[in-house]
Amino acid sequence: MVEQKRGTLSLFSPVNVKKSNSSNGKVRQSFSHGKTKVVSVVEVRSRRSLRSLSSDGSRPSVLSPGIGSTRSSGLTNVEMETRIKAVKDAIKESKDREGLRQIKEREQQELSHEQDQNEESETEQARNDAKQTDEVTDGVALSKGAAEIKSAKKAAGARTTGDHPSSHRSLRQNKGKDSDEEDFQGISPSSPKKVLVVKKGIRELRRHYEPGARKISLHSALSGEEDGRSRSLAALRRARQKSNTQIHGQEENRVIKDVVLPEVISVQDLSSRMAIRTGDVVKTLMKMGVMATANQIIDADTAELIVMEFGHNARRVSDIEVGLLREDAIGDQLPRPPVVTVMGHVDHGKTSLLDALRKTVVAQMETGGITQGIGAYQVTVSDGKQITFIDTPGHAAFTEMRSRGANVTDIVVLVVAADDSVKDQTIEAINHARAASSPIVVAINKIDKPDANPDNVRKDLLSHEVVVESYGGDVIDVEISAKTGTNLQKLEEAILLQAEMLDLKANPNRDAEGIVIESKVEKGLGPVATVLINKGTLRVGDIFVSGAVYGKVRAIRDHLGKNLREIRPGAPGEIIGFNGPTIPGDDFVVVGMETKAREIASYRDRKKREHAWVVTSSAEQIFTQRKVEEKLQFLSVIVKADMQGSSEAICASLLKLSTNEVSVKIIHSGIGEITENDASLAKASRAIILGFNVRSNMQARDQISRDHIQVRYYSIIYDLIDDMRAVMSGMLAPDIKENVLGVADVRKIFDISKFGRVAGCMVVEGHMKRSAKSRLVRDGVIVYTGEMRSLRRNKDDVKEVKLGFECGICLENYNDIHPGDAIECFELEEVARQL
Repeated sequence: MVEQKRGTLSLFSPVNVKKSNSSNGKVRQSFSHGKTKVVSVVEVRSRRSLRSLSSDGSRPSVLSPGIGSTRSSGLTNVEMETRIKAVKDAIKESKDREGLRQIKEREQQELSHEQDQNEESETEQARNDAKQTDEVTDGVALSKGAAEIKSAKKAAGARTTGDHPSSHRSLRQNKGKDSDEEDFQGISPSSPKKVLVVKKGIRELRRHYEPGARKISLHSALSGEEDGRSRSLAALRRARQKSNTQIHGQEENRVIKDVVLPEVISVQDLSSRMAIRTGDVVKTLMKMGVMATANQIIDADTAELIVMEFGHNARRVSDIEVGLLREDAIGDQLPRPPVVTVMGHVDHGKTSLLDALRKTVVAQMETGGITQGIGAYQVTVSDGKQITFIDTPGHAAFTEMRSRGANVTDIVVLVVAADDSVKDQTIEAINHARAASSPIVVAINKIDKPDANPDNVRKDLLSHEVVVESYGGDVIDVEISAKTGTNLQKLEEAILLQAEMLDLKANPNRDAEGIVIESKVEKGLGPVATVLINKGTLRVGDIFVSGAVYGKVRAIRDHLGKNLREIRPGAPGEIIGFNGPTIPGDDFVVVGMETKAREIASYRDRKKREHAWVVTSSAEQIFTQRKVEEKLQFLSVIVKADMQGSSEAICASLLKLSTNEVSVKIIHSGIGEITENDASLAKASRAIILGFNVRSNMQARDQISRDHIQVRYYSIIYDLIDDMRAVMSGMLAPDIKENVLGVADVRKIFDISKFGRVAGCMVVEGHMKRSAKSRLVRDGVIVYTGEMRSLRRNKDDVKEVKLGFECGICLENYNDIHPGDAIECFELEEVARQL
């Protein structure tokens, strides 16, 4: 043997391995718990048998161990034989694969040739029988696919157990003969083009699941899972729909929606309203140059472009509000009761007249004997007809109520006391009636009094261009007495006559429309509003919107507190079900859905807040206003009243008390009881809480007592106004009044080192007082104003020198005195001012 280099490994020489250093074949073994053990090592050597390959390439023979039993390669005969067999099997398998590839190429060429020949006929037949083809294809393809998967699993199992790949080829050749017959069993041969389409699908599935197309492991074949990812049934269905769309040239039927757009909207909300995926909307925005995520807000203009891009119709919230009010056809209208507003000066008998008509005693329950809130009533007269009366307060503070009553009325009844004639609020009522273009019926009340003079009332009305019928005019006048009931029926006839001339009609068979007359908050019921219905019929359960609030009608009450199921045109009622306090004068409209009512209410509320934020003044006006406010004194108040109309009247009256020096600042105004929040706000802003016909709750009373907050309660509005006028008058700076006490003429000047220059004077007017102020007048011009240092009479210091006596006067820090000057002595007096 050839001697090899030490330290290298070779197949032709044994490996030199040194024995371990263990002595006597023993090894010390260590354990994890710290103990050791000595064990004996026995060396076992195995014998190998070598096989040699004959020179002629014949089957190798197994050599017995001994001399010449090993090959030069170091392999035994058995190992060499195994390797040669593996090489032959690999060569045979590659030949089988090459033959299978050639078969595939021939099939593809045949299929392409067949497709080119039948392309035109296949396309036309597919257009006519697309649906039938899909059904047949689905059934055959699915069944055949299952069979192919099963055969693929069997083939994989056969391959793993040692079957030769040539078995697949033989299976392929045998199956190719009768595959068409097996695949098309049960299909009518009357449609050869249909069979052609099915055949094409089966070939695609066969190509997909044949053994050489995809490698399938034993685990995937047994578990039914493949290494690759196949198309799902939904994907196949979408592909068929797409092909059908391309063949027929028709687009998928899309539902066009009316998308309601507010001023601002999020991308996610917009996508949900269009029923489109949010990702598609974001992509469209990116194409337009707007980088927005799903939660970001976009404006209405951008949202409208997106809606139009997807083929839907965009509608703004303002568009819904425009179509809220609608007119009725003339043929649908029916007669309705007249709405009569009673107006006039305070204490002229308006509420007493209504009490006499409806036989109640509301006037006796009024605080202070005056009406301080607007009310609505419906009276049934003697002949069964109905008249709706609206009572307005006559106090000067309730101008807004009188104006609101004149705007919702059909006829104005002007009540004038025969013993008091026309007053300020009488003239104001006339102006409101003319502004509303409402006819006037004059009711001359209190004719039962001894000093009553109805003719004097008619003459005074002439000066305001109100000409009654007895004076040749067109205004109806009736002399009545609410106390004794004189001529009340005649007044009712005059009202009905005027209503007949107006021909009042409305459609009761529609959704209700009306106007809010008064609103308040009742404990346990929440916001309650008095509503006058102009059109339609309001029922319990209707959904409505009023101004910036909405709600659902939970209950309807009349003026006596009786529950009603519905109210018809021309009738008033108290509505319970508002989600917040409404403002008198707002519209009241019934809508179909709550979502629509909510959108309109939120749109109006947002517009109101935006309008409040708008700055209408220039920068110069703002700076000028700030300079003026720096000189002003503010009286901060919080107003809480029982009704919204009373709150408005109080706030308007307080603002009228403001002057250039003292101004009222209304921190908050509302309706309902005084709460703890009001007390906290009053403490933070140092304001006075004014409660009108309301009281504070227990929590508010505790905080008011603890924080020493000033709260004033009132039940008569003119008491509140007079009290606030007195408070504001006390905040005014007092007037300074000057009182001249006396005048002294300067006769001679004396220079004294101790006092300086002393004027010898003669008192010619009044008296001179040492503690008073003095001024020096020369030739009618004031040259000095200051204090008097000393006043002497015959070397004695005196407090006062009377008329006709001589005296010496020394002025404080002033010596420029000359003979002929005059010295005046005066006092300043502070006089309190009144608003």
